[in-house]
Amino acid sequence: MNYKNFVIDLAYKAGERMRKDFTLGMKKEWKKDRTPVTITDTFVNQMVIDAISEKFPEHSILGEELSSLKDSEYVWVCDPIDGTVPFSHGFPIFAFSLALVKKGKPILGVIYDPIIDRMVYAEKGKGAFLNGKPIKVSTASSFSERTIIDGGIQALGLLGLGEKILKREVLTTRIYSCVYGGMLVALGEFVAEIYRYVNPWDGAAVKIVVEEAGGKVTNLLGKEQRYDREINGFIASNGKVHDELVRRSKAHLRENK
Repeated sequence: MNYKNFVIDLAYKAGERMRKDFTLGMKKEWKKDRTPVTITDTFVNQMVIDAISEKFPEHSILGEELSSLKDSEYVWVCDPIDGTVPFSHGFPIFAFSLALVKKGKPILGVIYDPIIDRMVYAEKGKGAFLNGKPIKVSTASSFSERTIIDGGIQALGLLGLGEKILKREVLTTRIYSCVYGGMLVALGEFVAEIYRYVNPWDGAAVKIVVEEAGGKVTNLLGKEQRYDREINGFIASNGKVHDELVRRSKAHLRENK
């Protein structure tokens, strides 16, 4: 089955709605996990469910806001707006994310930034592309080469890099969109990203996009994992710094059991 045109068209439609709704003073509600949700999140999520249910009625759909779960080896994993915090507060760092997972493994993924019109697409064994052009991860051989690691305070704490961060030997940031951060790893702008939480929709598309761009994505312990259920965080990197980041993460988790 050729999914490429279907998912890219769906991502463009989602992005069109996101662009239309993006404004200052946006109305939002707060979920139990203390993250915001907007009417755009649920609209785009439902749009994805409707489109997939019509085209692939036998497939299951796992979304951040809405799901349509079935007994299927194929699961579409969707984050309608990854980066709802910035989206709902007026700064343009957010993305649409959709991955097709077969037996727990992502086989294709799309990440779309509708503001800058960055469409990143990857399919298993076929490479990763930005607006149709091949992309590759960073060639940095060390995460201390003034490269950028993305992650929140808790996530970066796993790495034990406090002194290096203070000395600006390692540059870090937090953009409140792990999918966007993963896209920047695939594009070679960030050397790595570390994510500590359990949501599969935050990692499914990142997994396929980064690895097809030549990088590596594992859980926090350096192991493979399924992306159609809760995950054990993830580390996404250019591959060259991966083992060191995993070593640091494992040491921290072992010491703080």
